Amino acid sequence: MILENVAAAVQELATFQTLLLMTVGASAGLIAGAIPGFTIAMAVVLTLPFTFGMQASQGIATMIGVYVGGLSGGLMSGILIGIPGTPSSVATTFDGFPMARSGDPGFALGLGVWSSFFGGIIATVLLVAVAPQLARVGLEFQPWDYFALIFFALTVTASLAGDNMIKGLISGALGLIIATVGEDDINGVKRFDFGFEYLGEGFAFLPVLIGLFAFSQLMSDVRDRVKARKALSEMQAVSIKIEHGRAVKTIIADWINLVRSALIGVFTGVLPAAGSSISNILAYDQAKKASPVPEKFGSGYSGGIIAPEAANNATAGGALITMMALGIPGDVITAVMLGALLIHDVVPSPAFITEQPKIAYSIFIAFFFANFLVLALQSGALRGFVLVTKVRMYVLASIILVYCGIGVFSLNNIENDMWTLAVFGVVGYMMRILKFPLAPMILGVVLGPIAERWLSRSLALSTDPMEFFTHPWSLFFIIVSVFSIGFSWYQQERGKKAWTFYYPPALMLSLTVPLFMMGGFVRPALAVLLIGLAAHLFWKATRRRHSEA
Repeated sequence: MILENVAAAVQELATFQTLLLMTVGASAGLIAGAIPGFTIAMAVVLTLPFTFGMQASQGIATMIGVYVGGLSGGLMSGILIGIPGTPSSVATTFDGFPMARSGDPGFALGLGVWSSFFGGIIATVLLVAVAPQLARVGLEFQPWDYFALIFFALTVTASLAGDNMIKGLISGALGLIIATVGEDDINGVKRFDFGFEYLGEGFAFLPVLIGLFAFSQLMSDVRDRVKARKALSEMQAVSIKIEHGRAVKTIIADWINLVRSALIGVFTGVLPAAGSSISNILAYDQAKKASPVPEKFGSGYSGGIIAPEAANNATAGGALITMMALGIPGDVITAVMLGALLIHDVVPSPAFITEQPKIAYSIFIAFFFANFLVLALQSGALRGFVLVTKVRMYVLASIILVYCGIGVFSLNNIENDMWTLAVFGVVGYMMRILKFPLAPMILGVVLGPIAERWLSRSLALSTDPMEFFTHPWSLFFIIVSVFSIGFSWYQQERGKKAWTFYYPPALMLSLTVPLFMMGGFVRPALAVLLIGLAAHLFWKATRRRHSEA
């Protein structure tokens, strides 16, 4: 039966017109993803009117091409010029840009491209195998659980703080404060406007992001006259060749990081309204915490590129799972795709795969093929992007600044966004001079409004704070958050202090409580396994302490 459905879907998609449309869509997605300020959602929305005259499977395949292309396109500008083309590539710049600046842009781009590809393939396998089962997890989430998830994501600030924890936490707090300026999304009340209309409108995320990352970096690059007159390839030996073989070998050697990051991406994608802007940061954080060399992250380390790129492409698979199995869009992009299906009188539901097998398997195959298509297109396009390293810095800075200004203004067509770009460019430049890390601030700006939104919704339902501890998923993420905050100290003191031996078993035992609360058979069984493993680790830790004594 499955083979028959696959054959029918292949026959539906394997036409010259459909393949051409997917190629055009993937190319448009790559371009949209690489342009700071032009979001993937905008590209998919612009594609929607063209799909009205197509068959349902053909239209969805075209939009999937744009979707996957956009997720992969953001890494190109993020790695080469330090400006994430999309929020889903924010964490990629943490190590991708330093690696490119150190003279290895070809390797950095190769890592990004292939990590995106492998992340998409892993998501495709899960999309086919466990779509309905995973989608049901998304239904379990309530406002308290979403807030706890975002709170867990905010604990990443400690990991991104670098050597100076105090400066990192101050940077993260500034990001959260910036996110509170303007109208409250729930009640429409203006906050911290001080009577200025500009502040009353709040700060749009993308102008802040581009100002902090791009404008501040450009000012740093051209403040030295001698340095400004040189190209990056003149300052150091730069490899122009895209190193596909070396990148693939590195990714395969770090396969645990790849698979873990892809699973984080799929899980985040399954949750409605979470999306790749969260998954890439979470994957980066978990990769750093699990790494034997966490101090290398942020300086151009391969694991810091593999994790976010595998996660953001895998998020697309998770979002498609929710859309297909439940009819609930995982993000704005899948909401547009859902609208396209409804226009063609196709209504996703838990029985969608059995009732509409041709369209369902067309989505599976289109997503699978789109990853190969984007890999081929991107491999060719990267050769042109790497030539950026041969342009003199002052010329490159001028072009990028104009490019960013146009992208920012096109978002809402308002002048205030241009001022936001300039103001936060200066703020970012001053922070660079004073050695404050920018990553925690970006994290606060990205996640602050989302956290506030879910907190307001949960408090609107109940003002009892115990709700956060009586919902199993909320309790699960709160426990993980507490241990996440202390993880930096654990890594520093591991093996030196007695308490570090009991840190892993304590985490495992704590997580068994929400797992038992979830009920059913699988999760309590997993809790029992965790109890057994925790007991074994506790016994080993106690034995080791006695032997050392």
